Amino acid sequence: MFNYSFRWNQALKALPQMLDGALVTLQVALLSMAIGLAFAILLTLFRRSDSRILKGFATTWVEVARNTPALFQIYMAHFGLGAFGIHLSPYLSLLAGIAFNNAGYLAENFRGALKAIPETQARAGRSLGMSSLQAFRFIVLPQMLRIAFLPITNQMVWAILMTSLGVTVGMNTDLAGITQELNARSFRTFEFFAIAAVIYYVIAKAVTLAARLVAWRLFRS
Repeated sequence: MFNYSFRWNQALKALPQMLDGALVTLQVALLSMAIGLAFAILLTLFRRSDSRILKGFATTWVEVARNTPALFQIYMAHFGLGAFGIHLSPYLSLLAGIAFNNAGYLAENFRGALKAIPETQARAGRSLGMSSLQAFRFIVLPQMLRIAFLPITNQMVWAILMTSLGVTVGMNTDLAGITQELNARSFRTFEFFAIAAVIYYVIAKAVTLAARLVAWRLFRS
């Protein structure tokens, strides 16, 4: 028989602590996106190069990132690297795992975006005296980022949600980690995780709205 008694006051008292954790969650997501975006551009360049080694490296990264669980990637950063004497904190392990995942997905999105850009534009840049790298930087890259802007936004939302996996490697300063600790002390599972879910939802919606405003400002005709 259902006899659970809700105690929202107890959960709401911990809201400031949970909001502090939400800031850490947002910090990890933003940093992982910045790192992932930089590596994704690098992987895109590798896949366009004539070197089989660079192409193979980029293809392997993308395939592993897109076809294995994000949890596995975080585990490998935390436990796998430990086998080689590299010991990362839970924060860095979470950051590295999500950044690796972001880079793989974004690189694939960029590959699709490049197909929408005529190759004649890069050749036109070369005819003006640009090197291939300069043509990519000044002609291809801005268009590629514009086409892939919405997928980048989706990946940002996904990065925010992926931070909740940090509890599996001992992360206890983000929203999921703090919620887990509060629940362990009080056993008010529904209340704490319901509030955490609302916070995640609000953050994701705020990011989506902000991205739409940026897109409207930058890409309006």
